[in-house]
Parts: sequence; C-alpha cells; structure tokens
Amino acid sequence: MRLSAIFCVVVSTVLLVAVAVMVFFGAPFRLVLGTVLAGQAWWLFTVYKVLTDNYTTEKDFDDWYEDNPVGRE
Repeated sequence: MRLSAIFCVVVSTVLLVAVAVMVFFGAPFRLVLGTVLAGQAWWLFTVYKVLTDNYTTEKDFDDWYEDNPVGRE
C-alpha cells in the first residue's frame, strides 16, 4: 500500500490533536511523551513524503486562481 502525502498530513494532524487532548485531560507523562516523540518522527516522514511526492500539474502562475480568473474571461 502506497501512503499518499495527504494521508501523512492527516495522521500528523490527528497526533497533534491527540497530544492536546491528553494534556488537557491529564494523561500520564510517559503516554504524552511517547505520543509527542512518535508525532515528531511521523512529521519528519510527512515532510519527506510531501517533498518527494510525484505530483505534476498543467497549471502555471498565469492561471492564478481557478475560481477567480484575473484578466481572463
């Protein structure tokens, strides 16, 4: 199974929210620390996946925003 870059970003976000919830509810320090360390490792993996993702597009800077074309009708 190939992990997409978006999946990695979603997992990173879930880990960050999980740490915030655990701290709010007073979870044991070892659990919070383990989650933080796992989240940091996952974040590094996510950065690698995003930067090396084989993504191509036909768009360029002349296209600007698709929902609000500038100077083109």
